[in-house]
Amino acid sequence: MSQGIKSPIHLKPVWLKAAVLGGLWASVEIIIGSFFHNLRLPFGGTILAANGTILMIAFYQMWPEKGLIWRAGLIAALMKSVSPSAVILGPMIGIMSEALIVEFFIRIFGNNLISLSIAGALSVSSALLHKVASLIILYGLNIVRLYVDIFNWLAKQIKIENPDPWMLVTIVTAVYLILGTGSAIIGFLIGRKSGSSKLQMQGFSPEKLDKENIFAIDPDQHFSTLLFVMHILLIPAGLLLLNFMELVYGLVIIGLYSSFCILYYRKTLRRLKKPAFWWQLVLLTFLAGIFWNGVKENGVLFATEGLLIGLEMNLRAFFVVIAFSAFSVELRNPGIRDFLFSKGFDKIYAALGLSFTALPVMIEAMPSPQKLLRHPIQSFSKMMIHAREWLEVFENKK
Repeated sequence: MSQGIKSPIHLKPVWLKAAVLGGLWASVEIIIGSFFHNLRLPFGGTILAANGTILMIAFYQMWPEKGLIWRAGLIAALMKSVSPSAVILGPMIGIMSEALIVEFFIRIFGNNLISLSIAGALSVSSALLHKVASLIILYGLNIVRLYVDIFNWLAKQIKIENPDPWMLVTIVTAVYLILGTGSAIIGFLIGRKSGSSKLQMQGFSPEKLDKENIFAIDPDQHFSTLLFVMHILLIPAGLLLLNFMELVYGLVIIGLYSSFCILYYRKTLRRLKKPAFWWQLVLLTFLAGIFWNGVKENGVLFATEGLLIGLEMNLRAFFVVIAFSAFSVELRNPGIRDFLFSKGFDKIYAALGLSFTALPVMIEAMPSPQKLLRHPIQSFSKMMIHAREWLEVFENKK
């Protein structure tokens, strides 16, 4: 499918409903994600995970069909893959993980409040696991030790004897579990009450749908299947080399690889142009120099070993940002896309086309970020009504 939202592929009702849910999910990701990005507020990923959990569980109450959740998660994740963001793998994995968790618990334990509460708790908590895993991938296991050293120093300042870092981990995990359980309950109640609502989609008109090619690629961007395979091999190889090689050899290898990526993918490496990224690396080196193996009491502010560890973590972070940004470009390779669709992924393509073409109108009809955050029940209830009308449009346009 290359034009509009018409498709010669016959889609089952579950795919059409997944296209609706996936599109609305992506709309929430875009609106709330942009809001947090512009304000540079923390915990954006956690709130997005909570919103995604509410959407999945609410929609399943309205459309209780097996396979709806994982299909919608796949569509939302793929929509994220063509976003202008330089780094897309993390959000894609996060969205898909949340969908698979909820789908699994519904399949195994049924569509009841207890099962959904556990699924919601784990779905939102996956954002915490994803954040921890991202930090370890970005900086290596040294970041864990650095956090422990900082925690021990802070505990000492407030006179806590025998501080246990696991206490903090337990508290944070409990907060995520409670937030996830609450999100599941909200989604359950919204979904069960949605049938009685008589709201209509304000300003909605099928004629407003964009008719241009939704998968248009930058004509100046070149793709290479060879480079796609190269990145798949070099990313894990580079991380392993950084773990076991001397710093000077790592500098040479990462320097050569990064130079190539910066020259070849120069339009995509926006993150390197942001002062916040470089300040983050400077701060990390500063903290490692002070806190590595504990704060020194002999008048020495920075420890040489800590500074070297900080530089190693910075080198790893630089490599990960460069490598994943480059790989994200090759993920958009039309040749790879066409190959996958020729192997039986045509239904995903057709459903994705419906969601992408409707996305601008979905975003236009979406509540503002402030309203979504302040009045989530009312906002999501309106989305449930909009979804029924979108389903009618998709059924007529497929």
